[in-house]
Amino acid sequence: MNDSDSPNSPGEGSAGSDDASTAVPYAGVATTDEAADALEAVSSKIYQYAGVPGKASEPGPGVRECAGKDPERFFRVFHPWNFQPGSAADSDVAMENLKKRLNTGGWVLKKEYRDNSENENLNLVADNESEKASVWIVQYRDRAKPSLGVTVTSGCYEVPEGAKVEKF
Repeated sequence: MNDSDSPNSPGEGSAGSDDASTAVPYAGVATTDEAADALEAVSSKIYQYAGVPGKASEPGPGVRECAGKDPERFFRVFHPWNFQPGSAADSDVAMENLKKRLNTGGWVLKKEYRDNSENENLNLVADNESEKASVWIVQYRDRAKPSLGVTVTSGCYEVPEGAKVEKF
């Protein structure tokens, strides 16, 4: 892991991992648009969980394949975004709020660690079985403009009969 705003994977044991040794949960049948809308709703909850004022970036969700499954029928949705609170102190408060909230409402905090970057950024990884989603949050506290890098990833969806996996 480096000090980048775009994490590559949310870590082992989460719905975001493509590691064959960890089972990605089946998320049900949905079109890619329906799945993207559901994951954006999860992202909105994460934003609220931070509990401090700040600005969220605008990039929308994307679609990728489910490892080991037919790419014409199965897909996952990921939604990377950045949250910029007003100060490093607000970033600390946001992470404390997230630690608490990511152990409620179906969320289970699976991992909390400092990465091996120069700044030893705090990372949180949590899963929500009922939402079939995972979140990976990295606190970039020591930047000129402190921020949180957030990546929300779905479980593996199957498109309805006759539908196609739409890439975006």
